[in-house]
Amino acid sequence: MRYSQGIGWGVIFERRILREIFGPMQNEDGSWRIRMNYELNELIGNADIVRFIKKKKSRMAWLGHVMRMDDKRTPKRILQWKSMSTRTRGRPRKRWIAGIEEDLQIMGVRRWKKQCEERAQWKKITEKAKTHSGL
Repeated sequence: MRYSQGIGWGVIFERRILREIFGPMQNEDGSWRIRMNYELNELIGNADIVRFIKKKKSRMAWLGHVMRMDDKRTPKRILQWKSMSTRTRGRPRKRWIAGIEEDLQIMGVRRWKKQCEERAQWKKITEKAKTHSGL
């Protein structure tokens, strides 16, 4: 199947990594072959590895942690930094924060900057992100 026919890059990456982790499989005749998708699914218990790798919960928890930092701390300064140089041609690269803001928008979270200041409230949001089906 070609990429343009519906398989996402994340799935392709996931399968490549799983095949690397679990290694080849030996046939009854002694020859070696790569594992098929259904065999990989059995090994991982049909877990969604792409979602696990992205770890929306962890990314959002880190965002809350950084936003609660003092403004002089390096991680917060880097997060809030805006480049003043000229851009190259083409579409600009997506920033880390833009991806998280998209996820928060999908979840319906409004005024996230205010909510991440309250640790308990932000923890509820990060737990919701872990189980949200739209992410």
